[in-house]
Amino acid sequence: MVVDSTRTMPPIGELLDRAGRLRADAHLMDGYARRLLATAAALTGCTAAPEGSRPALERQAAACSTAAEQLRIAAEALLAHARA
Repeated sequence: MVVDSTRTMPPIGELLDRAGRLRADAHLMDGYARRLLATAAALTGCTAAPEGSRPALERQAAACSTAAEQLRIAAEALLAHARA
């Protein structure tokens, strides 16, 4: 049996709250990226650090930066949807 359902848009306040949480998460991800890069830099010249540590930390930092940008884009899309 097929049932039609009507999607309803959440209240504007809820959309704005979600967008705010997305922006906050983006800010956190930026902070993680900075900390990972700082750790990678601290490992420069450290003979005790495994060889692949720095590149791995740099890749993780790049992934965090990408995630942060995607979260900001999602927040902006949600805000645009709320304004429509």
